[in-house]
Amino acid sequence: MTSSARLATTASEGLFDRARAVTPGGVNSPVRAFNAVGGTPRFIRSAKGAWLTDVDGNEYVDLICSWGPMLVGHAHPEVQAAVAEAVARGTSYGTPTVPEVELAEELVRRTSVEKVRFVSSGTEATMSAIRLARGFTGREIVVKFAGCYHGHVDALLASAGSGLATLAVPGTPGVPASSAGLTIVLPYNDKVAVAAAFAEYGDRIACLITEAAPGNMGVVPPAPGFNAFLAQICKENGALFISDEVMTGFRASKQGQWGLDGAVEGWVPDLTTFGKVMGGGFPAAAFGGRADVMSHLSPEGPVYQAGTLAGNPVATTAGLATLRLATDEVYAHITAAGETIKSAVAAELTRAGVSHTIQATGTMFSVFFNDGSPVTNFPEANAQDLPAYTEFFHAMLDQGVYLPPSAYEAWFLSSAHDDRAIQHVLDALPAAADAAAAASSKGALA
Repeated sequence: MTSSARLATTASEGLFDRARAVTPGGVNSPVRAFNAVGGTPRFIRSAKGAWLTDVDGNEYVDLICSWGPMLVGHAHPEVQAAVAEAVARGTSYGTPTVPEVELAEELVRRTSVEKVRFVSSGTEATMSAIRLARGFTGREIVVKFAGCYHGHVDALLASAGSGLATLAVPGTPGVPASSAGLTIVLPYNDKVAVAAAFAEYGDRIACLITEAAPGNMGVVPPAPGFNAFLAQICKENGALFISDEVMTGFRASKQGQWGLDGAVEGWVPDLTTFGKVMGGGFPAAAFGGRADVMSHLSPEGPVYQAGTLAGNPVATTAGLATLRLATDEVYAHITAAGETIKSAVAAELTRAGVSHTIQATGTMFSVFFNDGSPVTNFPEANAQDLPAYTEFFHAMLDQGVYLPPSAYEAWFLSSAHDDRAIQHVLDALPAAADAAAAASSKGALA
């Protein structure tokens, strides 16, 4: 760690010690532990607009935005007012409510889905979509791509087998071989591998699931026409195409990633999963799609799915308020801010002699510390200079810029990132680029 502007972290260090005594790793989601970059995770006390404030009183420009949801910034007054009003009426009823109907109507209006069911997390959304696909088709096999993350569902935490169309093996302890063995894991952006899988297992494949544009191995956009190809081959083989837009939904664009490809090319997924932005920072997610497929869900159909807090009135109110604020002007602002930061990052890394690639889809982007080659799949995403990213990350953090604490995550901005916040990021870049260069030089010498 090379920055001389190190911020005090005494309170965060103390809280991390306390947390590790009562919580595995001291965190409730692994990336928060800073294991990938080292050091002490910052315990955040509050957030406003584009800024985070930690328990030591340090301020940071936030470039993760709660991993995507805070499209209009933290503590937006209109979202807060809507939530306060909802809380005053009660926090959970276990009955149908008005906000869930209004949010469902908004999702249907913005996207390709015809009907939608709310859940409480992205993992629930993908798990339920797969169960529905299996119930609808009467088949069992799931196809997914290496590097795409769809939550901690057993079948989706599988590792690739030995061939292009080989059933998978468990990818983590606790996943039964019987579950992983019904999953095929393929290289992303590889039409040949997909065709081979369907040629061998086509009449057994219930669904193919993919991140609409992967953001969990860094941002790796689908090759032109790739999602359209997936939709078509699923249709030809009687399988369902599930587009996971938990991350990209209403973030990549007003209509999510589908607005950038499917709406333009004229195809729709059979099922889509949503989360993050649609919850406005609250634990809410959804899955939806064709009306005939969704009609197989209980109580209308035989596929059972339920959730006590699904459609929670506070969470759906926050999501609805956020989406109503997510205008064309908001997306234009975030896009422009992103272009400014991407250009500055590229310029400073180039000046410092650090090879890299910056990739984006809509308003999402990430920086790969690699040899400058485009990244199209997971093995290429893995070919990164992780020590260089680690030093870059800590140099930015020490200067008050909060980047993702992993080289494999997307960067996010909000409509609250104004000139002051953006300039703060730009001012921090020269020292961070030099720190990355020093780490790269050490790696080259080693």
